[in-house]
This record gives sequence, C-alpha cells and structure tokens, in this order.
Amino acid sequence: MTTPIAIVLATAVIVALGVDTMMYGNQHLIFLVKKFVDLIEWVAFWR
Repeated sequence: MTTPIAIVLATAVIVALGVDTMMYGNQHLIFLVKKFVDLIEWVAFWR
C-alpha cells in the first residue's frame, strides 16, 4: 500500500466516523470500539 492510498483511506475512515457521530451520537462509536477491542483480543489469541 502506498502512502497516498493509506492517507486517503485514513481520511475516509475519520470522515465517516465524524459524520456518524454528528448524525447519531457517540453510542455507535463506543459499541464499535468495544467490538474492535474484542476482535483484537481474539486475533491475539491465535497468534
């Protein structure tokens, strides 16, 4: 992955999270962070 592609993807994710927070509040974001932490722990188990 080249640097410009990574920057565009990171910007798209940040903008999407910002729009979601503005439209629906931060409850969705908290839920997603909790699920992401669970996923990281599950993946670390298989390492």
